Amino acid sequence: MLRGLATISFFADDLDAARRWYAELLGIDAYYSYPPGQPPAYVEFRIGDYQHELGIIDRRFAPGAGDGQAREPGGAVAFWHVDDVSAALERLQDLGAVVYEPLVQREDGFVTASVVDPFGNVLGVMYNPHYLDVLGEPRARTDAEGGTA
Repeated sequence: MLRGLATISFFADDLDAARRWYAELLGIDAYYSYPPGQPPAYVEFRIGDYQHELGIIDRRFAPGAGDGQAREPGGAVAFWHVDDVSAALERLQDLGAVVYEPLVQREDGFVTASVVDPFGNVLGVMYNPHYLDVLGEPRARTDAEGGTA
């Protein structure tokens, strides 16, 4: 049934600011913008080993937009594999994200943390040994701080 991550969609009140913030974080600009030749309502980045899609949508188009209800960060948290959770968390905070769930050492070498980006979206980062197994890469030993040793 579920075959793989297709697109993660985040929402932002200021799409241009969100595009710049994620371009700074990822080290690449969005490869796609819609509608073409106009101020965008949607931008998309391709990232990671499998070129997963991270889309950012103008919040005007979010489900329930315009119903007057305040939105809190929430919903599902997508965790993106990183090689060093501690370093990723520090970088995210340096760029203005706020810790949502601090770094947690979990069983079997899993390490997680999540932040709320400056636009109100929850972004998870994780060291996931199974991800490396799928890629056929050797696992790094994680230290107590969530970095790799």
